[in-house]
Amino acid sequence: MKTTKKSNVINRWKLGLMVSVGIVIFILGIFIIGRQQNLFGSTFTLKTVFNSVSGLQVGNNVRYNGINIGTVSDIILMNDTTVLVLMQIEKNKKEFIRKNSRCLISSEGLMGDKVVLISSGTTNFTVVKDNDLILSDPAVEMDEIVSSLKNTVENAEIITGEVAVLMYKVNNGKGTINRLLFDSTLAKDMTATMENLKEGSESLNESMDAAKNSVLLRGAFRKQKKEEEKKAREEQEKKEKK
Repeated sequence: MKTTKKSNVINRWKLGLMVSVGIVIFILGIFIIGRQQNLFGSTFTLKTVFNSVSGLQVGNNVRYNGINIGTVSDIILMNDTTVLVLMQIEKNKKEFIRKNSRCLISSEGLMGDKVVLISSGTTNFTVVKDNDLILSDPAVEMDEIVSSLKNTVENAEIITGEVAVLMYKVNNGKGTINRLLFDSTLAKDMTATMENLKEGSESLNESMDAAKNSVLLRGAFRKQKKEEEKKAREEQEKKEKK
């Protein structure tokens, strides 16, 4: 009989302990959820308008310079092109948000939950007030990013194919590039052409020197030289005056 009573007492203690642990876990859960939703802190409301919320949901985080400062409290469809987003922001963060701050919908990572990012604005604008409406920037849609990446990959495939064809022709003795690289006759012709150009340039320089020293053209060259020197002096005087 005594053993039965002792067993009942132990069972009651176990039951009471389990109930107590459950209540503690329940209270902690409510506190954590309430803290995330700003239910227990002093908050104020900010509003913004988007053409599309891009998967944003009530309860998603609002961030300022990478720090969580609030949550999305409501999303209201105003018409077919306007969505009003209400945000509950911690009151002690109000002083950092200006009336020219802007909102942007982004993602936590590539495929994470959506968040609202608030920029800091500039100090020449006043601090926001409760129920103020701040402007927004259009969200970057994931479909647009995927489409852009797809186009880039397709272009890369085309370029790679063209390069492969070009290298095949070069390696198999076809095309102008192959001739430039491997045709010894063409290389000799180009060398001879360069030598002819060099000789022609030297002859031209000699002719110019001879013309400068000739009696007929010496005066003209001297006059030209004097004009150049005069022009240089005038430019120097202008620089000195400045």
